[in-house]
Amino acid sequence: MLSKLALFALALALVPFSLAQITDDFEKGFDATAWPTYAPDCNQGGKITLDTSTAHSGKNSVRVDGAGGYCGHVFFGTSKIPSGDIYVRTWVKASKALTDSHVSFITMPDSAQGSKKHLRIGGQSKILMYNRESDDATMPDLSPQGIAASKALPTGAWSCFEYHLGTDGSIETWLNNVTIGALTVKTGTSNPNAAQWQRSSYKPKITAVNFGWESYGGDANTLWYDDIAVSSTRVGC
Repeated sequence: MLSKLALFALALALVPFSLAQITDDFEKGFDATAWPTYAPDCNQGGKITLDTSTAHSGKNSVRVDGAGGYCGHVFFGTSKIPSGDIYVRTWVKASKALTDSHVSFITMPDSAQGSKKHLRIGGQSKILMYNRESDDATMPDLSPQGIAASKALPTGAWSCFEYHLGTDGSIETWLNNVTIGALTVKTGTSNPNAAQWQRSSYKPKITAVNFGWESYGGDANTLWYDDIAVSSTRVGC
């Protein structure tokens, strides 16, 4: 007869991958195998390093120096993501404020949009937004009302950024534990600033999550990432 310990070990071995959780505080360093560099098409000037001068917790964080222009982009990420609902939490610190130019600091290859297309999180008009690469839809709408309803990414201090991608197409977003309604679409919740986003019955099907910097103009920035978690349930700040 199997002991209780053996049965528990067997049960763990049989847990489906959809329940997997990935967390890293980078206190053991930056594992480039676990977090491979992602720079589609070109990489001219972007740099990823382990930084011991600032951290949300402990002593280490990952520093991304993103150069201006598309080819100055660079990301680090993981393809080990849940197969169902996906919750992502990262602590992030930006050296410069978002400007009117379009940028991304999280990019996710998205098979729902087709080959080499991405679901992107970044900014434009100085506020946080989502961008769907296949049709360039944004959430929120970049109207005066949509811009006012979103939030800016704080600079010079660590912020907790979280989001949820549901299998039903829902998206939820939090900044420092506060829901950003302009960056939320789900059944039972009204978002008057998501008309452009909801013009299709889009359901994200991402294959990886990548953290870094990408600019579609000339904006360069330095961002730090720490205490990253990718899970099938919300981790929280």
